[in-house]
Amino acid sequence: MSDYDYYETTPQEPYHEPYAQSTYQGSAGESSGGKKQSKKEHKFLKTLGKTVAIALVFGLVSGFTFQGVSRLAGGLWGDDKNEESAAIGIIPDADTDRASIPSTAVSTATTVNDVSDIAENVMPSIVQVTNMSIVEYRNFFGYGQYEAESAGSGIIISEDDDYLYIATNNHVVENSRSLTITFVDGNAVEAAIQGTLSSSDLAVVKVKLSDIPDETLHAIKVATLGSSDDIRVGEGAVVIGNALGYGQSVTTGVISATGREVTLQSDSGQEIKNYLIQTDAAVNPGNSGGALLNMNGEVIGIVSAKYSDTDVEGMGYAIPITQASEILTGLVTNSSGSGDKSAQSSAYLGIAGVDITRDMALQYRIPVGVYISQIMNGGAADNAGLKKGDVIISFDNSEISSMEELSNLISSHEPNDTVSISYYSSDDNYDSVHNIEVTLGTKPSSN
Repeated sequence: MSDYDYYETTPQEPYHEPYAQSTYQGSAGESSGGKKQSKKEHKFLKTLGKTVAIALVFGLVSGFTFQGVSRLAGGLWGDDKNEESAAIGIIPDADTDRASIPSTAVSTATTVNDVSDIAENVMPSIVQVTNMSIVEYRNFFGYGQYEAESAGSGIIISEDDDYLYIATNNHVVENSRSLTITFVDGNAVEAAIQGTLSSSDLAVVKVKLSDIPDETLHAIKVATLGSSDDIRVGEGAVVIGNALGYGQSVTTGVISATGREVTLQSDSGQEIKNYLIQTDAAVNPGNSGGALLNMNGEVIGIVSAKYSDTDVEGMGYAIPITQASEILTGLVTNSSGSGDKSAQSSAYLGIAGVDITRDMALQYRIPVGVYISQIMNGGAADNAGLKKGDVIISFDNSEISSMEELSNLISSHEPNDTVSISYYSSDDNYDSVHNIEVTLGTKPSSN
């Protein structure tokens, strides 16, 4: 077979027709010369065709080989990692060693739909508190008085051999002339104030066990207190209380915020600043003193107030139970047995103070703590040697950073208790810590 015949049988047909046309045009001499030239060119094209075919075969083989090696390498050295990263939305960055920003995890939260078991279990520990109080008012002839009835809630927190103790808000029992406690079964008995602390808006009232009917004693429960230190924003919350004075009701929501600084005003005009739990579970008049519960049915807060404004919805507040429990324990064990512990039976340090925050500490080069802005002559602090300008940082071995914390710690003591206080002195420009022992006094009467 000639070279020319071989070329015509190859698949490269498009190259054959143009070559034939160029070969058989022109004179006889040119045709003869062209035929010799044609054989050379056919040899060249034959060689080129073989080269192209070999290149194609090599390319295919190499491609399959490379793909197989890549799959093998991926299985051995990390394609699984890339596939896992792609599955959770992380695309590896080949140009940097920096870890990619992770995607959010799939939530395990459950909706707050059915809390009937919590309500059934906790309602027996919640009571209605009815306060008949004397309200003073000013008129053209001077001051007058009238009797008013208000409703609130309470939580059964403990008992002893003689009394049942109920936690509530100070503003629920303020100016009380008589108190009535209504239990879950509808039976009502008279109650007395065991102790109050107006600066924390907390109070404890007591009911004689001998006054409670037997069927009621079998119907009620003591509430289980949880921890407010462990709560997280967004977790479910339940409020149980005497909303609008109609009796017990249940509302649900979530924990909206923690540590909210809220300033309230009592009926006597006193401003009370606390750091409270915020919830969007409905809080209405009459819920004060009721329970804020977690999804385990544990009390994590004592409902204190609702933010009331035409432009605001779903902002209720509760006193954290971890903060309140020590105060309530102190009020239950109040040695006076009854009456207002914020009066003469209360321990007293004899200072006015200002909170020194971290920002203020950096700005004014003063330690974080309670700055003594005023000191009572002859009071416990004065007798111990504290002075205006000193900064208290610890009381009874507990660190403090606010006047509220200091007041709460003082309230847990009795007059004549001796406590240790650590402070920085203005005399040495707050250079070192000083420690002293202070014997607490008695709060003077406001009458």
